[in-house]
Amino acid sequence: MTDSKLSGTTTIIVLGASGDLAKKKTYPALFGLYRNGFFPEGTSIIGYARTKLDQSKFHERISGYMKTPTDDIKNQLSEFLKQCTYVFGQYDKDEDYQKLNKAVEEVERCDKHQEKNRIFYMALPPSVFIPVAKGLKKNVYSAKGINRLIVEKPFGMDLDSSRELGKALAPLWKEEETYRIDHYLGKEMVKNLLIIRFANVVFGAIWNRQSIANVQITFKEKIGTEGRGGYFDEFGIIRDVMQNHLLQILSIVGMERPVSLSSEDIRDEKVRVLRCIPPVKLEDTLLGQYTKSEDGEKPGYLEDSTVPDGSTCPTFAACTLWINNERWEGVPFILKCGKALNEQKAEIRVQFQDLPGNVFKDSPRNELVIRVQPNEAVYMKMTSKLPGLSMDTVISELDLTYNRRFSDFKIPDAYEALILDVLKGDHSNFVRDDELDAAWKIFTPILHKIDHDKIVPQPYAYGSRGPASVEEFTSKYGFKRSTQEYNWPER
Repeated sequence: MTDSKLSGTTTIIVLGASGDLAKKKTYPALFGLYRNGFFPEGTSIIGYARTKLDQSKFHERISGYMKTPTDDIKNQLSEFLKQCTYVFGQYDKDEDYQKLNKAVEEVERCDKHQEKNRIFYMALPPSVFIPVAKGLKKNVYSAKGINRLIVEKPFGMDLDSSRELGKALAPLWKEEETYRIDHYLGKEMVKNLLIIRFANVVFGAIWNRQSIANVQITFKEKIGTEGRGGYFDEFGIIRDVMQNHLLQILSIVGMERPVSLSSEDIRDEKVRVLRCIPPVKLEDTLLGQYTKSEDGEKPGYLEDSTVPDGSTCPTFAACTLWINNERWEGVPFILKCGKALNEQKAEIRVQFQDLPGNVFKDSPRNELVIRVQPNEAVYMKMTSKLPGLSMDTVISELDLTYNRRFSDFKIPDAYEALILDVLKGDHSNFVRDDELDAAWKIFTPILHKIDHDKIVPQPYAYGSRGPASVEEFTSKYGFKRSTQEYNWPER
């Protein structure tokens, strides 16, 4: 069956509906789609989880993160909640799934359409993915319409566990029914990357090793693990952020032009570029772990009571990847991510080569910066004449700041955008099975080495820029920091 926009009766079943992800992301995103009229006619939402909750308690729980600044939006929320019901049950009992199926059939009977579509959103920990996928297929799968399964990351811990998960899901759910969600692919600026690259002749001409010196993709969080250390310690920063979010961004930065904008053509090119990347080497890796802040107010990672004593789990990582193809041979792609750093941001920084024979000796390299979050922006750092009688230069920027240029537009939440893609049957922004396999091949050897050898990460203070050697690490791969002072202007 080919993917298509859903029509007819549609029921969205949220598994893990009482959990944090559901209340903070899934239900607010569903409310956003409802408010903007994107639901197919006759859509209902049923939550399912192990927690015993009555309808009013459930509604109170999922409303906590929904913004209702006006009376109109409050009324819309009230109408939305009428479409949201809740069923509690276990994740490994057929009789509980049969109870869920009866609840789905009950809401489906209220609608006249013959086609009965079901979307299953697994807002669940990976430990229950397989039993839930089996229980749903056996007991709640619609025989009269389209079925789609949304799976949250992490998709395994390494190549073998990812393949095991894939083997368990494959007999139950076809690839075209499966949507592996990486919310970074729903972010406005990540989606904009395709258009920036392939709809502008200027970037097409310079997007190669002849013009680009290095690419940095950075993810910074100001907060630490804050009581979630036990969960985080199982995965570490590379599995949590780099192997999925940052590598997805890299694949779009590095891919070749797709034959068309169809989801399979786009994903073919992403897989092709990932297969050109050899496994990460230890010498191309820098690991860090945060300690208490310099003022002593913020605790270090090891001071979190949920973290095992003496843990060597990295909370910061920088890895340099190489794409061995004609376009990118020799260009370092530096991925950096960390917790408890000096600022909150995600950005792509493309630094261009030095200008040959430059008569303005002190002028720095051009850089294209794509700010993914917060304050979405695209700007090109360039050298300009300082106003006045001299020929002094200054770093300025060609600036597209979204909150000024598009002040009348609301940028949708990433989860809103991705759930809408599921409703449309558009796989473009979801991870295909062979893409996941290629990604794990890049990182599994270094992850096994870190875990097996208990490599001790470098300490860095909570609220700092990361380990002291991070600047030395990036400069080793040719990144040049300008000697001229430059401040991104506050907007």
